[in-house]
Amino acid sequence: MSDEAPQSTVQKLLKVVVPPPESAGSKITIVGVGQVGMACAFSILTQNVSSHVCLIDCVEDKLKGEMMDLQHGSVFMKNAKIEASTDYAISAGSKICIVTAGARQREGESRLDLVQRNTDIMKFIIPQLVKHSPDTMLLIVSNPVDILTYVAWKLSGLPKNRVFGSGTNLDSSRFRFLISQKLGIAPSCVHGFVIGEHGDSSVPVWSEVNVSGIRLCELNPNLAGCSDPENWAKIHQDVVESAYEVIKLKGYTSWAIGLSVSNICNAIFRNTQSIKVVSTHIQGIHGVTEDVFLSLPAVLAGNGVSQVVLQDLTDVEKGKLKKSAELIQEVQNGLQY
Repeated sequence: MSDEAPQSTVQKLLKVVVPPPESAGSKITIVGVGQVGMACAFSILTQNVSSHVCLIDCVEDKLKGEMMDLQHGSVFMKNAKIEASTDYAISAGSKICIVTAGARQREGESRLDLVQRNTDIMKFIIPQLVKHSPDTMLLIVSNPVDILTYVAWKLSGLPKNRVFGSGTNLDSSRFRFLISQKLGIAPSCVHGFVIGEHGDSSVPVWSEVNVSGIRLCELNPNLAGCSDPENWAKIHQDVVESAYEVIKLKGYTSWAIGLSVSNICNAIFRNTQSIKVVSTHIQGIHGVTEDVFLSLPAVLAGNGVSQVVLQDLTDVEKGKLKKSAELIQEVQNGLQY
């Protein structure tokens, strides 16, 4: 009789050459499995941005259910590894940590009203993420995103290029979509940015809106100005109000922000050096003296925000950006973090 232990099915099937690594280097951790967090996870997985997604939340049953639901679709998502835990240790080795956790914005409530509640949540989350992944990049999605990105930067001790917010990347998408609807062309053929706060004081850069290099302001000098018979100014108003409208209609926003976050992560993982409108540290740019994070077009590379585009803003646009910075700084001054 042989003294050798019987081989398991796995041992009979597979001959080990070397053990596989824990991660292929594309690990993303998402904190918060609410509607926004799961839309981010779904977009990242289905667009093959990452092959390793880790979910963290404090509600254990929902967390496990969301993990299982995604895992059961692994065959359709290039066999990505999907994990979940209430323990932040599972996030170790993440290249990007996405924070969506926080109190939900209520109908009629501004993003700034959320600030202290969500700052307190950040004080718990950020140190744990950095402890387990000291080389990570932090992508903040929770609102008010500009202020919470600043808070995350201060709490993390990471360099400013590795801490950024989803910012007005989505606002700019809404802006381009609504302009495209008015022009009757595809959204991807409209080029333009919304900068500043992801909120009520955001700034539409009408001076740079163009189609095939043709600036609309050259065709229509009154574009979104005081005399605006075609009512272009309503487009930015609709951009600002669109989130409130979606919240009123369905209770939350999810799909568009999930796609926006996936788009940002893809640029970083593939080191595309493409331009996204993210919330970054803008002190010293466009005359802003405040120590704030606001959105400007930025070059995203494998190390995060590598460059900020110095737009040729009009004096009016610079003034609005400055007011946005002053508003954010005023709110930050009253925070406890």
